Amino acid sequence: MQFVDTHCHLDDERYMEDLPQVLESASAKGVGACVIPAASPATLARAIEIAQAYGQVYFACGLHPCEIEHEGVDCAGLDSAASLAPESSADYLAAVCAHNCARLERVFGHIGHEKCVAIGECGLDYYHFLESVPKETQKQVQKEIFITQIKRAIELDLPLIVHIREASNDAYEILARFPQARGILHCYNADEVLLKLSDRFYYGIGGVATFKNARRLLEVLPKIPLDRLVLETDAPYLTPHPFRGQRNSPEYIPLIASRVAEILGISQDTLAETSTKNARVIFGI
Repeated sequence: MQFVDTHCHLDDERYMEDLPQVLESASAKGVGACVIPAASPATLARAIEIAQAYGQVYFACGLHPCEIEHEGVDCAGLDSAASLAPESSADYLAAVCAHNCARLERVFGHIGHEKCVAIGECGLDYYHFLESVPKETQKQVQKEIFITQIKRAIELDLPLIVHIREASNDAYEILARFPQARGILHCYNADEVLLKLSDRFYYGIGGVATFKNARRLLEVLPKIPLDRLVLETDAPYLTPHPFRGQRNSPEYIPLIASRVAEILGISQDTLAETSTKNARVIFGI
């Protein structure tokens, strides 16, 4: 059986010491390709370095919603009416969006690399917020930066790798506005509104499927068309049972596949063949 890990952060510092062994172990378990969603400009260079060094590794370029910068942005142009609450003003919003769009443009400079297969990890995260900026302001900035990445993906005909946490309705509303957008909904959260996107998005299923408290996902999983399902680890996070609490690794993809196949009532061979085909189609690898 051959697998593709469609989402693993091999650029994380936790792999600095033993990355060759990690990839060797994954290969021995049938994981023939891995995609690093370079979620931060700070780790992009490392992701590219890894992709260049290993034939089975690819990367994406993007800006994760939790990597959006608010502090240190030049807001000198704020008008006097905004002086009492600058973080809520239109000028502040424009300045922060402009700052982060400039960061994105530097990231997008690597899209032409032969190993770059997607834009992301991008999206919306309404779970992690800064205390220093109103939540509604942060949400608006996240939306603008997400839309910027969607537009670039459409322009270049690249798939998106989309992060959605506690923001399913807003994410669906945005993606519904861009019918040309396609890609993977990373770590699919079992919100059924997102199933309306199954004509052009794939659903990333990872270690959460093996958790004892994953009741909602287990109920919704059979509703995902098989030809829209891909596997992921999100390594080093979300390690599957029975290794939960330890560093995750692409080598655990077969554990995830075994549980997902059991839930769907199909063979692991069928799931491996279909999910791998899906991954290779969406990424063009």
